[in-house]
Amino acid sequence: MDRFHQLHVYVAVAEEEGFAAAARRLQLSPPAVTRAVASLEETLGVRLLDRTTRYVRVTEAGRRYLEDARQLLAGLAAADEAAVGINTQPRGHLAVTAPVMFGRLHVLPGIVEYLQLYPAMEVEAVFLDRPVNLLEEGLDIGVRIGELPDSSMRALRVGSVRHVLVASPTYLERHGSPQAPADLSKHTLIASTAGGFGPSWRFADSASEQSLKIKPRLTVTSNEAVITAAREGFGIARLLSYQVAADMEAGHLQALMPQHEPPVFPVHILHREGRHASTRVRSFIDLLAQRLRRDTNLNPHSARL
Repeated sequence: MDRFHQLHVYVAVAEEEGFAAAARRLQLSPPAVTRAVASLEETLGVRLLDRTTRYVRVTEAGRRYLEDARQLLAGLAAADEAAVGINTQPRGHLAVTAPVMFGRLHVLPGIVEYLQLYPAMEVEAVFLDRPVNLLEEGLDIGVRIGELPDSSMRALRVGSVRHVLVASPTYLERHGSPQAPADLSKHTLIASTAGGFGPSWRFADSASEQSLKIKPRLTVTSNEAVITAAREGFGIARLLSYQVAADMEAGHLQALMPQHEPPVFPVHILHREGRHASTRVRSFIDLLAQRLRRDTNLNPHSARL
């Protein structure tokens, strides 16, 4: 039996967590799917899937093999595209992930432009305020804010953002502006749990960095809610610069203590394909990178270009 056929079937079963669902996805009969996986396991001499009457799950060996199988199939697709020609129009499916608010403000407009340019493409956008493993969750491209851990992912830096303290003019008129991080203990604070940021806020000056444990009066689960509360004059919030750029420009929020801002966070586009990425991945990254690098909220110097 053809090994690449076996890999296609195995990946489908692992991702769908079921033989019947994989058969529908591949438009094969359930017995054909079962035979392909059984033949693959027999050839390898390894059990890749745990099967019960209620579920199908990958084993530890199956999980590692799944990652390798995905990479092999992606490489085969890239080789096919290279053989057909580099100018081939992208077609197929892309799964893209990004933080919720960044995705809505900066990634979704790029996706819409991409789909308008390439009618044969489909895109699934997964916006989540948590770390996402592209391999484990079957995603093609991700946008990350912050330093990257050691990874086999390909990364392209496209900008940076800052942590900024903000408050509305009405709040500052009533309570005054803090001049140093220690002054925050005298103010009403608003915090968000989105993005995994903890109960401490980092600050810096010319000599050192410090971490200040805060006690917010209001804690919410979304950055949009923090912005709304701050805009309405409830207190001081700390957010990423791109999240409050529009409100600061409109005068609804003002930046506080810029001299104590911690180092910037880089913004990267990640993908899990090799050096010869497929046309659909490469074309989307090129488009999105160009858009993000032109954005003055992510690259202030671009306004001078």
